[in-house]
Amino acid sequence: MGALSKPQTRRLRRARRLEIAAARDLEADGRALAAHALDLVASLRLAPGATVLSYESMPAEPPTTALNARLVAAGLRVLVPDTLPDLDLDWHDVSGDGGRLGLDAVRTATLVLAPGLAVDRSGTRMGQGGGCYDRALTRRAPGVRAVVLLHPGELLDPGAEPLPVEPHDVRVDGVLTADGLVDLPAG
Repeated sequence: MGALSKPQTRRLRRARRLEIAAARDLEADGRALAAHALDLVASLRLAPGATVLSYESMPAEPPTTALNARLVAAGLRVLVPDTLPDLDLDWHDVSGDGGRLGLDAVRTATLVLAPGLAVDRSGTRMGQGGGCYDRALTRRAPGVRAVVLLHPGELLDPGAEPLPVEPHDVRVDGVLTADGLVDLPAG
């Protein structure tokens, strides 16, 4: 039996996510993610006023409400996406200040916290399938880290079969879970 296709893998990862989320204390995970995100910000020496791209999580995703609030409380500007009809991403300030900032707001970011269903050890990220973040990640400034927020267990184990990858897929630099940060060699 050969490797699974990307749609097959995505279906399996979505089912696995629902199982993982149902077994987790998402409130505690949210607090842990927030603390680890602040540690990451400190390690990158991001000063107040720096821009972090994040997102507003859906129910089964790793929770971002506490994370976004703690980043704002630390003086960071947090931008979250609005999905456009063509599946590209526009951005707005999570605090509600101002309107849409445009596709190129990604260029102002000093750190990207992105969603995903899974990441393998080479930095291949599997998203929901629209290519939204792959397009957005190509607009970030050189050297800006892209870190995917996952539940524990969604970063594939070393030696696991890699995720399917296509030419447009953008590799990421790390994974942040409630257990902490894992740096990846890709990026």
